[in-house]
Amino acid sequence: MRYFIEFSYNGTDFHGSQTQPNGNTVQAEMEAAFATILREPVDLTFAGRTDAGVHAEKMVAHFDLPTPYTLHFTPQTFVHRLNNLLPPSIAVRAIRRVTDEAHARFDAMSRTYYYRITTRKDPFLYINHTRVAPGLDFEAMNSAAQLLLGRQDFASFSRAHTDVKTTICDIKEARWVKENETEAYFVITADRFLRNMVRAVVGTLFDIGRGKTTEAHLADILAAHDRCKAGHSAPAEGLSLVEIIYPKNLYICEN
Repeated sequence: MRYFIEFSYNGTDFHGSQTQPNGNTVQAEMEAAFATILREPVDLTFAGRTDAGVHAEKMVAHFDLPTPYTLHFTPQTFVHRLNNLLPPSIAVRAIRRVTDEAHARFDAMSRTYYYRITTRKDPFLYINHTRVAPGLDFEAMNSAAQLLLGRQDFASFSRAHTDVKTTICDIKEARWVKENETEAYFVITADRFLRNMVRAVVGTLFDIGRGKTTEAHLADILAAHDRCKAGHSAPAEGLSLVEIIYPKNLYICEN
């Protein structure tokens, strides 16, 4: 039987979301908690990868359990037990039964990220906001962001030498939202994202907002298919994965 698990995490102290040999990761923590409860290893397949320091307000992974379902407690109890074992920086929200073919990564219809910024020093915002100097031109950045919309090649905003079959993505939304005089966020939604893509886009928009480059240059960057043409990657701490949408028919209702 296959299940989707929905969870969130503060990525500050993790070396990314997925298991690697050189540091602690979200996946390693979660799979250790699963093994403690089930007394056998469980492999989690994440909907996507986040880099070191990047957060997720909603991440999804799938896992399989033997048929018939061998747990002697409800999914709600399982969530409770996992949360008791996991560190404060990871919180499981729900476990839901899905079809046996459902895939957390490949079946996602869209993903949405926020990149949050603040112009003031605040000890309560530094974890998930990037502090920037005042004076960004949000009108210019929003005008340029419209060039990102639609299905096109984003190789110029992808980390080099990644193992992907295509660098084509379909951006459905890309805009800055000012929350108040000192805080704002960039929201971007697409069918898929490339490694480091959102941070590279934000860094390039920062250059436009600071008058270092222009909207016309963004069009040239997209056409170049060359990461060296785009701006520096924005810092990791401001980036959060906030939503993943799946077809409703993947979920199995259980009484």
